[in-house]
Amino acid sequence: MLDVPRLRLLRAVVATGSVRAAADALGYTPSAVSQQLAALQRETGLRLLDRAGRGIEPTAAGRTLASESEPLFEALSRLDGLVGDLRAGRVGSLSIGYFASAGAAWLPPVVAALHAQFPELRLDLRMTEVKLPDSYEPDVDIFVERPEWTPPPGADVRHLVDDPYLAVVRTDDPLAGRGEVALAELAARRWIDNDLNDGACRRVLLRACAEAGFSPEFAVETHDYRTAIPFVATGIGLTVVPELGIRDLPPGVTTVRVVAPTPVRRIHVAVRKSAAQHPAALRAVDLLQEAVLSQS
Repeated sequence: MLDVPRLRLLRAVVATGSVRAAADALGYTPSAVSQQLAALQRETGLRLLDRAGRGIEPTAAGRTLASESEPLFEALSRLDGLVGDLRAGRVGSLSIGYFASAGAAWLPPVVAALHAQFPELRLDLRMTEVKLPDSYEPDVDIFVERPEWTPPPGADVRHLVDDPYLAVVRTDDPLAGRGEVALAELAARRWIDNDLNDGACRRVLLRACAEAGFSPEFAVETHDYRTAIPFVATGIGLTVVPELGIRDLPPGVTTVRVVAPTPVRRIHVAVRKSAAQHPAALRAVDLLQEAVLSQS
């Protein structure tokens, strides 16, 4: 395989017409250029330069090799530019994992800002609520801390917010006029489930119920807050939802703070070690923190 730096020297000599001018242009000594060109001749088995008086003159083979190498150096120049763009996060891809309520509340402005700042960057957004042993690991992951959670190895983890749970009840419910309700008071009520069976948010809630001395009786099974909340208006039961998951309440329902204990889900963002220096990943974390502050 031809030595690319030596080809670059040959092209410079052909373009400038002299070894000294090529050496000055590229920051070499004339003797170093001569040595490299001699090595290139041995490497190719071609006579690339002839002496002409006190100087040298490219042979036909030397001129042809210099000319035909032009596409190579154009490609290398494009690659240099690509490396700079990748280093600056302007191209490539960034994957972001999220859970539903965080995605609805925070990701639209974050994604809009990332598109504006990194227009050539491809964003890959995926729901990552259920963690399986071989599950996909995004570059940036917004997640709820599970009980007995330990930080993922090699990741930069930042706490975003603590999100308390609220009871969603009908407006004619006796609880509706109260500022707060002890979690134990909900033990005898019928509940509307609102999460995946092994979801982190559900486990946080069930753990709080266990601390209060009961396991809730679920009358309806749903797997998201937007579906569960309208069921409350039917009178079939109540649901307990993280505050971030309560967007626009339908008519006829309201919320009450839950205390003693207050279930709280701790929300973090993790950046994989491989993406720790990616400008778009760092910017995504900053934007998430800004989004959290703007809604607090």
